[in-house]
Amino acid sequence: MAEEKFSNVIKVIAPAGLDVQSNYAKLGDKLVKAFFAFSYPRYLSSGWFDQMINLPNLFDISIFVSPVDTGLALKNLRKKAAQIESQMIEKQDKGEVRDPMLETALRDVEMLRDSLQQAQEKMFNLGLYVAIYADTEEELARLESQITSMMEAKLVYIKPALFQQLEGLLSIMPLGEDKLSVTQPMDSGPISSLFPFVSEDLTSDEGVLYGINRHNNSLVIFDRFSMENANQVVFAKAGAGKSYATKLEIIRSLMMGVDVIVIDPENEYQRIAESFGGSFFNISLSSHEHINPFDIPAIPENESPADVLRSHIVNLAGLVKLMLGRVTPEEDSVLDRAISETYASREITPEEDFSKAEPPLLADLESVLNNLEGGKGMAERLYKFTKGSFAGFLNQRTNVDMNNRLIVFSIRDLEDELRPIAMYVILNFIWNLIRAKMKKRIMIVDEAWWMMKYEESAAFLFGLAKRCRKYYLGLTAITQDVEDFLRSPYGRPIITNSSIQLLLRQAPATIDIVAKAFGLTEAEKNYLLSAEVGTGLFFAGRRHIAIQIIASYFEDQIITTNPKQLLEEKR
Repeated sequence: MAEEKFSNVIKVIAPAGLDVQSNYAKLGDKLVKAFFAFSYPRYLSSGWFDQMINLPNLFDISIFVSPVDTGLALKNLRKKAAQIESQMIEKQDKGEVRDPMLETALRDVEMLRDSLQQAQEKMFNLGLYVAIYADTEEELARLESQITSMMEAKLVYIKPALFQQLEGLLSIMPLGEDKLSVTQPMDSGPISSLFPFVSEDLTSDEGVLYGINRHNNSLVIFDRFSMENANQVVFAKAGAGKSYATKLEIIRSLMMGVDVIVIDPENEYQRIAESFGGSFFNISLSSHEHINPFDIPAIPENESPADVLRSHIVNLAGLVKLMLGRVTPEEDSVLDRAISETYASREITPEEDFSKAEPPLLADLESVLNNLEGGKGMAERLYKFTKGSFAGFLNQRTNVDMNNRLIVFSIRDLEDELRPIAMYVILNFIWNLIRAKMKKRIMIVDEAWWMMKYEESAAFLFGLAKRCRKYYLGLTAITQDVEDFLRSPYGRPIITNSSIQLLLRQAPATIDIVAKAFGLTEAEKNYLLSAEVGTGLFFAGRRHIAIQIIASYFEDQIITTNPKQLLEEKR
C-alpha cells in the first residue's frame, strides 16, 4: 500500500516526458539547456559569481569539487614548470624577445608549487555546470546570450553541452553525479571565491511579506521592529503604488497582532477600515467626530504628572502658533503664560492632582488672551477657530473612541490651510495615547509633506520619529512631494531616523534630490525613473534590494484605488 502511494506521488511530481535534442531538452512544458565552464581567468576575485546568482530567472547550478592528491599535483606541476622553462630557453636560443606570458605562467606555477609544498593550498578538480529554463526557443536563446556575455565579461567561458544535454541535465539534478566530467584543476583559494553565494536577501522567520525580491525571486519577509527603530519613509510620484504598498502592509501587520493608526488625507483608507472592522473618523468642519487639543494626556507609568503637563503645554503652544501664523518673541512669551493660566482656571497645575479635572477649550484660551496685555491681537486671530467659520473644528469636546486595532483619521474634507493643523492635533492626540499604554503599533502619516511645509508641525513629526522607538511604535511617513519634504530642515533627519525606506517610481524633476538623499548609484537612479507601478527599491538598514509589491486577489480587491477597477466592481 505504501509503495503504491509513493508511486502515485512520483507520477504527480514527475514531468510528462523528456525530449532530448542536440542542444537542449524539453522537460515537460519547459525547455532546458545545460552549460559547462571550461576556462577561467588567472585570478578570480571574491564574489565574482554574485551576478549570476542574482539573475531574476529560473536556473540551476551544480558545482563539483573533487580533491586531487597533493603528491600527484606536485609531480604534474614539476613537469609543467620544466616544459615552460624549456620553451623559454628555446626562444632565447633562437634570439627571440622574451615572452611575458611564459614568464608569468612559470611564476604562477612556482608559487603554486610552494603553496602546495608548505600545505598552504590544496588542489582540486572543479566542475561548474549551469542549466537554464525557458518556455520558448527564442527566450532560451536570449537567456543564453545574456549569461554567456555576463560570464565572458569576467573572463569565464562557458559552452552548451552539445549532444550531451541528458548528461548535463543529470549532472544538474541533486543526484551528486558528475556525468559531464568537464573539470579544471584549481587550488582552494579560487574555489573559495564561489562561496558563499552572496545574494541580497531579506527573508526572515518573523515579520510580514513586503513583496518579491527582483534580484533572485525570493520573498521579502521582514520585521521592521527588529531594526534599531521601526520607522519607515515611502517616497514615490503619484500613481506609483505607495498607498497600495502601505495598505498591504497594514493588512499583513494586523494579522501579526500589530495595531495600526492612519492619518488619511484622501479617504484612501476608509475601505480597508470598513473591511476589517476598524474605526474611521472623518475630521472636518461639520463632522460629528471631534478632538479637543486641550485634553489632559494620560500619565504614563514612571513619569511625573508635572513633567507630562509641561510637555503637553509646549506641544499645545506649537499648535497655537501654527494656527496663528507668524508669532513674535513677545507674543510667544504671552502665549505660553496664557496657556498655563487657561489650565489653571480649571485647577490644572503641576502642583495639583488634575487626573479628574475637566479640560478647557480653545474658547477659554481666547478669553484669557483677551485679558492679558499683549494678547488681544492673538485672541482676534483665534476668533475664526472659536466663533468664526472654523469654530466646529477644534472648539469641541473629544468624542473619539480609540479602542480598536485599526483606526483611520480622515482629513479629506478639511480646507488646505486646516490640514497641517488637523495633522498636528491628531498626531498629538495619538501620541498622548501611545505614551499612556505601550503596545506594538504602526502609525502612518500619508502625504507627510503637508506637515513639512510648516516649521512647528515638521518639528513635531521629527520629534515623534526620534522618540517613538521607546514606546514600541513604528512611524511611516509617506509623500509624493519629495522636494517639499527634503527642503524642510527636518526632512533629512527624519530619513536618517528611519531604518526602512521604500522608493518607488520617481519623477525626473526630483530624481537627483532623491539620489543625493539616499546615496543612489546611477543604475539605481535609472531604475527608479523607469520602474513599473508597484516596483522600486527597498532599504532595510545597509541592505537594499529591488522589490516588487504583489497582493493576493482578496487583498487587491480591498486596497486598490484604480478608478477603472473600482468602476468595474460597481457594475
